[in-house]
Amino acid sequence: MEDEKQRLSIEAARLYYLSDYSQQDIATRLGVSRPTISRLLQHAKDQGYVRIDIIDPLEDLDTLGDSLKAKYNLDHVLVSYSPLNEYQEIQKHISKRAAEYLHDIVQDTDIIGVTWGTTMYAVAQNLEPKHVKGVEVVQLKGGVSHSHVNTYAVETVNLFAEAYQTAARYLPLPVIFDNIAVKQMVEQDRHIQRIIELGRQANIAIFTVGTVKSDALLFRLGYFSKEEQHLLESTGVGDICSRFFDTEGNIISEEINQRTVGIDLPDLRNKEKSILVAGGHRKIEAIRAALIGGYANILVTDQFTAQSLLL
Repeated sequence: MEDEKQRLSIEAARLYYLSDYSQQDIATRLGVSRPTISRLLQHAKDQGYVRIDIIDPLEDLDTLGDSLKAKYNLDHVLVSYSPLNEYQEIQKHISKRAAEYLHDIVQDTDIIGVTWGTTMYAVAQNLEPKHVKGVEVVQLKGGVSHSHVNTYAVETVNLFAEAYQTAARYLPLPVIFDNIAVKQMVEQDRHIQRIIELGRQANIAIFTVGTVKSDALLFRLGYFSKEEQHLLESTGVGDICSRFFDTEGNIISEEINQRTVGIDLPDLRNKEKSILVAGGHRKIEAIRAALIGGYANILVTDQFTAQSLLL
């Protein structure tokens, strides 16, 4: 009798949990009543014939975030779920998560330093208006390019300013000059000095990382000679605010760095909230180097990137 009950409970469990039969369908198939099937299913669970695991994706994301926080000594990590390990899909989800985070943290009199590029533009497009007073929004690096490729520099800072009811502070210069002396001369302008200083004073900085792949945005903007691009590709892994670094987060070329307009990377370490928004397979090396360099204390990424960063 007990053997028959065991057989029936296992058969009922297989049909119910593996084949998605209803209890009534199983009852008809086995020639018993539906209440009997309910008791058989409970018996299968009680005897350990059935084990039910519930996977909470949010719990998994929190675990990934905690692991990243510990490994890279970060203050906060937000891991956004992406259904696909594909850059455009990842960018869509992490930019939305970053915008939500900003909505939560921005307060009266904050100074927000913003960079540009497709990820930052996506963050800007997802911002929800927030009623705050005395907020400043400032570009952290020059936004004028030498090509027709759109950097979304103006659009991005404008959307940030609009969300927080303020005027945008532009840095109306090329991000990289051909000549150090010319760059230094331009930076002596009082207006430019004020904008750069405001970027240093920003308590919130939000930025992404670029790569040193041949199709990287900065390479397509016409700032570098072939020799310079080769140097950056061969010795670097990425950039933040158009300042290029190696696997340890160290600046590659001091000469190129001296020609670059905007915030210096060490200044990012002093921010109350230095927020790196980045994900995707192509950016993993650059993200890891940026975290090793200590340029961010807050990371917004996706679960695929998070898992790779923990390897």
